[in-house]
Amino acid sequence: MKMKIKKIIGGLLALSLVLSLSSCVNSKKKTNGESEKITILYPNWAEGIAFTNLAKVALESDGYEMDLISLEPGLIYGELSKDNSKGDVFMDAWLPNTHKFYWKDYGDKLVKLGESFSDGTTGLVVPSYVTINSIEELNKNKDKFGGRIIGIGSGAGIYANTDKAIEAYKLNFEQIASSGPAMVASLEKAVKNKKWVVITGWKPHYMWGKFDIKYLEDPKDVYPKDACTIISRRGFEKDHPKAAVFFKNFKLNEDQLYSLMDMIEQKGEEAGAKEWYETNKGLVDGWKK
Repeated sequence: MKMKIKKIIGGLLALSLVLSLSSCVNSKKKTNGESEKITILYPNWAEGIAFTNLAKVALESDGYEMDLISLEPGLIYGELSKDNSKGDVFMDAWLPNTHKFYWKDYGDKLVKLGESFSDGTTGLVVPSYVTINSIEELNKNKDKFGGRIIGIGSGAGIYANTDKAIEAYKLNFEQIASSGPAMVASLEKAVKNKKWVVITGWKPHYMWGKFDIKYLEDPKDVYPKDACTIISRRGFEKDHPKAAVFFKNFKLNEDQLYSLMDMIEQKGEEAGAKEWYETNKGLVDGWKK
């Protein structure tokens, strides 16, 4: 009799454990069967941070569990191309030109969902008080610039294009690898002291609203135009159909994006994105339909 009671108790405990685990699993599902968790991969670029955090707060308002992971762009493309990818979406793929090498390597395993910003440009940027207007004039003023072009991470497409520009224009300059924030800090320091500086710049970026700066003319067309493209791993749309609609519709114009970036700079990444979302709820929630 004691043995039977022990077996019954053991069976009840096992059943309780199964039900508990089942409850935990089910709690991670939306009522329509769509998985709650979405992971966005992003590089440490101002516009990518803005896109990513806005998507995070907007989708969290619908009950999604959002995870953000910052990586170099090459690692993002590689991770999303894996069959067992830990990521789902990348909102700042510069296509078809700046990231064309990444797309050549991984594009057949990725999906284009939409465009977060359609008018992306890159190039060499100087303060407006600098009296030259073309990349072709850099060598004659090498000493004023210290022979340096302040770049970002070596894995970025603009870094590779700047190496091409150095070769195409036969520049006697060295490109210095840093990061987006470090590059902006170099610009800010130079502007404060009215010094000459040349950096690798792009639009969209909040620095265009913060500083009086200009692109140097690029007569050899080394620096292309692109769209900030939203890409995903294969199968994402099937796994997250409602979220996929949001990413397909997600798009900001220049004024909207700079407003978002400014809010993030003032309030911090998540807090700034949340405040901007609440102010522009009609726009952002419209992307979910």
